[in-house]
Amino acid sequence: MSNLVAIVGRPNVGKSTLFNRLTGTRQAIVSDEAGTTRDRQYGKCEWGKREFSLVDTGGWVVNSDDIFEEEIRKQVLLATEEADVILFLVDIKNGVTDLDMQVASILRRTKIPVILCANKTDNNEDRYTAAEFYSLGLGDPYCISAATGSGTGDLLDLILEKMPAAAIEEVEADIPRFSVVGRPNAGKSSLINAFIGEDRHIVTDIAGTTRDSILTRYDKFGFDFYLVDTAGIRKKNKVTEDLEFYSVMRSIRAIENSDVCILLIDATRGIEAQDMNIFQIIQRNNKSIVVVVNKWDTVEDKSQQVITHFENAIRSRMAPFSDFPIIFASALTKQRIFKVLEVAKEVYKSRKSRISTSKLNEEMLPLIEAYPPPSIKGKYIKIKYCAQLPATQIPSFVFYANLPQYVKEPYRRFLENKIRERWNFCGTPINIFIRQK
Repeated sequence: MSNLVAIVGRPNVGKSTLFNRLTGTRQAIVSDEAGTTRDRQYGKCEWGKREFSLVDTGGWVVNSDDIFEEEIRKQVLLATEEADVILFLVDIKNGVTDLDMQVASILRRTKIPVILCANKTDNNEDRYTAAEFYSLGLGDPYCISAATGSGTGDLLDLILEKMPAAAIEEVEADIPRFSVVGRPNAGKSSLINAFIGEDRHIVTDIAGTTRDSILTRYDKFGFDFYLVDTAGIRKKNKVTEDLEFYSVMRSIRAIENSDVCILLIDATRGIEAQDMNIFQIIQRNNKSIVVVVNKWDTVEDKSQQVITHFENAIRSRMAPFSDFPIIFASALTKQRIFKVLEVAKEVYKSRKSRISTSKLNEEMLPLIEAYPPPSIKGKYIKIKYCAQLPATQIPSFVFYANLPQYVKEPYRRFLENKIRERWNFCGTPINIFIRQK
């Protein structure tokens, strides 16, 4: 499981720009305006053959009467509890402000490594003014420019140096890991308690490799898997359960440490923006998924028409990936909760399944010949051979073509859809690679 790095600081110091720089993306960070949804940014960063997760928090404002600024402050307090390394951004153009001093006084109390970053150092003259940040009591200020990338390489080296060493997991590798994720009040606690609440003597708790990850061995009723602990079981002080960012921070660790994610959706509220945020995290980490519509006992009209409408709404929101199971259950009445485990087990099997090269070519090559990739600039693309790659995290297929650079995304999706039609990969993402023949 990768480590977690949080970017904190007051508004307008360049957190968005630094996030985009380190993740190598051009995502626009959502503007923090009163009354709008605070969608937090989450991404992956690779450096020095190591990978870690990066979370961009809102601007930290203390002693404010604005209710939204109070929520942002709670988010950053959560980051100090959940992250492995904290990047504290300050603006070298403005110097030390009262707000920076208040933020620093809180960060000095945390035991988590804090890296003080003096952002917007666009020239050598600015470096001379960085000495005033020693007054924050957080060690040496590292001069960087998120806009130009100056100093970010040294910053990444320092982040890796500050990160705790990955511990060796004392768990059996062949046993699948399931995690129950979802936004607050979706019923995660109830579902986990329904799984392990009875006959707890069969369940064995194993301390996880990181301070906030706990694996629970579940080996009854013919099942044998690890249940990855999520926000539902543990309570944290200083942070309220209804905080939107809470579920994202805790879900990141649970998702990264699991094979199959059971995403809970509240039947009384439908699919919301926060559900989509967690779904996107699952996709970025290439994890398999089972969608569970919880609290189905509270729905009065359970006709097939309502079920179909619900399923179509979920799949349309999560498109283009729509090949995943949807189960309507109730953790409170234990309706279909074992169906959830059975389907999660099947999804895990499909994640590990392999197709022989001869069978794959026998099925796919006639289809490709009948529906070849469209020609580009008068050049005809020919695919002569395909195979499944061995020892990959998710099922990955390679197609060898004479002009792989001309095979576009729509045709890749066509190949993926045809594979899914012929073999069961429900709930599991698939990689399609086009390589030179």
